[in-house]
Amino acid sequence: MNRLSPTSGADAPAEWILTLSCPDRPGIVFEVSRFLLDRGCNVVQSQQFLDTAARRFFMRLQFQQDGSRPIDAADLRHDFTAVADSAMMHWRLTSTADKQRVLILVSKYGHCLNDLLYRTSTGDLDIVVPAVVSNHPDLEVIAQRYGIAYHHIPVTERTKPDAEAQLLDLVDSLDVDLVVLARYMQILSTDLCAKLEGRAINIHHSMLPSFKGARPYHQAYQRGVKLVGATAHYVTSDLDEGPIIEQEVTRVDHTLSAEDVTALGRDNECRALSRAVAWHTQNRILLDGGRTVVFS
Repeated sequence: MNRLSPTSGADAPAEWILTLSCPDRPGIVFEVSRFLLDRGCNVVQSQQFLDTAARRFFMRLQFQQDGSRPIDAADLRHDFTAVADSAMMHWRLTSTADKQRVLILVSKYGHCLNDLLYRTSTGDLDIVVPAVVSNHPDLEVIAQRYGIAYHHIPVTERTKPDAEAQLLDLVDSLDVDLVVLARYMQILSTDLCAKLEGRAINIHHSMLPSFKGARPYHQAYQRGVKLVGATAHYVTSDLDEGPIIEQEVTRVDHTLSAEDVTALGRDNECRALSRAVAWHTQNRILLDGGRTVVFS
């Protein structure tokens, strides 16, 4: 979703982010740079990557108007279409003034929810959280602490289609850009995964598939693991196998208890998920088949 505004304030020039991917060929950087220069724009940050195996080019540009004339969002998008079409680009143009709206889904574990809401309250995450959705009532107190609306939508095998319909209604009515499964212990249907493709992020412990089911960190402790980790990835219909965005890992030694290992795991989950959310909402992630290009 794009809610583009022509300026970000009277005292500062508007800043924009352009991300693109396309088949590689000579002149792409020149063509994009010339397009921006001709419209009085100044590039303040530029990052590029070439996937040599796929011969696909990726780019992220952050730019601002030079002050001589305001940028009209509709005109800019319309004019860039000709450049994009000639290079067969997938592209996205956003204003840095527009904070992305993030809907958080949780079940009974509150550490990732609390971490995301705290980082949002301090400005570490430059996002808006319009609501929290849960299949249990347990974590409403955390949402209330931050003044966030809490929607309890129970899920059973019989009510799952209706519950997912309610969730999609919230995504639409709240103008949600990103859905975050912050330890939401429900498997989304194939249909819902398709509708949220590219705009839903999940977090799980990186010990899968070795320790499935309940209390995975306790299982890991019993096996004497030396590393525990967490993986943040995009949601797909292939359970826990979507494109990986970020991973975090911590070393374990024999002096730690099962509770210590669990605490390390929770910290890993919070760090990996918060970075994934930050990078996505800053438009730093581009999909490269089953992989991601992250301009961190």
